[in-house]
Amino acid sequence: MKFYSTNSRQHLVTFGEAAVQGLAPDSGLYMPEVIPSFPPHFFETLHQKSFQEIAFDVARVFTEKDIPSDHLKKIIGSTITFDAPLVKIEDSTYALELFHGPTLAFKDFGARFMSQALGYFAANEKKEVVILAATSGDTGSAVANGFLGVPNTKVVVLYPSGKVSEIQEKQFTTLGKNITALEVNGTFDDCQRLVKQAFSDRELNEELFLTSANSINMARLIPQTFYYFYAWSRLPQKQNVVFSVPSGNFGNLTAGLIAQKMGLPIAHFIAATNRNDIVPHFLQTSLFQPKPSVSTISNAMDVGNPSNFYRMLDLFGNDFNKIKQAISGYSFSDEETQAAMQSVFAKQNYVLDPHGAVGYLGLKKYQAHHPEATGVFLETAHPAKFKEVVEQILSRKIPIPEKLKSFLVGSKKSIPLQADFTSLKKILKNLSSGSPV
Repeated sequence: MKFYSTNSRQHLVTFGEAAVQGLAPDSGLYMPEVIPSFPPHFFETLHQKSFQEIAFDVARVFTEKDIPSDHLKKIIGSTITFDAPLVKIEDSTYALELFHGPTLAFKDFGARFMSQALGYFAANEKKEVVILAATSGDTGSAVANGFLGVPNTKVVVLYPSGKVSEIQEKQFTTLGKNITALEVNGTFDDCQRLVKQAFSDRELNEELFLTSANSINMARLIPQTFYYFYAWSRLPQKQNVVFSVPSGNFGNLTAGLIAQKMGLPIAHFIAATNRNDIVPHFLQTSLFQPKPSVSTISNAMDVGNPSNFYRMLDLFGNDFNKIKQAISGYSFSDEETQAAMQSVFAKQNYVLDPHGAVGYLGLKKYQAHHPEATGVFLETAHPAKFKEVVEQILSRKIPIPEKLKSFLVGSKKSIPLQADFTSLKKILKNLSSGSPV
């Protein structure tokens, strides 16, 4: 299968090239030239397959000429080592818990798959790959832990100072080895801008083998389709299924749309956001107007210029009416998010994290007008990752899982960085040469 740039359908590369490059040379995002659709009988027997078997079937469609089947099975075996259970919250309302991986966030799926795939391609190229990742929270921890110790790779994580939780920060700033954390004096959008500037800098790309670990990379996006297939297969009722996706950079929703294009019977999507309502505003007005992000209690979604919006457009041929038919968009305040967390805990004894709460709110708002819908909202991170916020809202202690406790004892190792590209470029060049950063 070939992949094209959203800025030029004539620019075609293999999956391996798309994964290693991350961003296309023209700054476009890679998309599959064709999205194959599975036949109906594939879905009739899907409930009989394991999570790993489903993931392999989906991944093979995109990678079969780039990664041999036996090696792909090893990658899947290293990626899908934990479950993504469906938990019934209310009638026709389910939480898809995506936080049972090593860093307790949904991004473990994409980061682990990508680290193994890039390790495979780097070994074949006999080059050291430098992976850049901008994070608003969970991407940094998932990517850093996914690539920790992977041969022929170095990881540089850029994160906004003071805008991620302490536990999130500890998960990628205490590792050392091949992981470097850059604490940026700015917002997530500044971090994302710096990463994109690095990919556009000819001198830097001639000197370094750069790629991205954000959801702009197809190797991160493809494994995020796996759990949509898996969740649908485990639903007791498979008619009128809708997914509500708490969204920031919109990689997770884009992955769901790709799964739908592959034939997965999803009736509708809900783009649920916090006050950073760029996409809900677009769905109401047809105007895409990026703006500086604002801080909220669902901080991983504090994105004012979501990159994957352009993939969403591409999937629908830039047809606004088709997008509006497929996706509903709602935004919610911190006060509404807190109220949802308190209500669900009081009635169901279930602890939502602030991001999952936004997804729950989006689903309930949609179901109020579509009571026939069976709804799944994505619980993207364990509540303990936002311990202080959740404890304050629910007035109860949140136990810290053992997986998180091990990070808290480590010492933070990060490098302060001003939000300008000259500073980043100097650090990257020093990192490559082995000089002190």
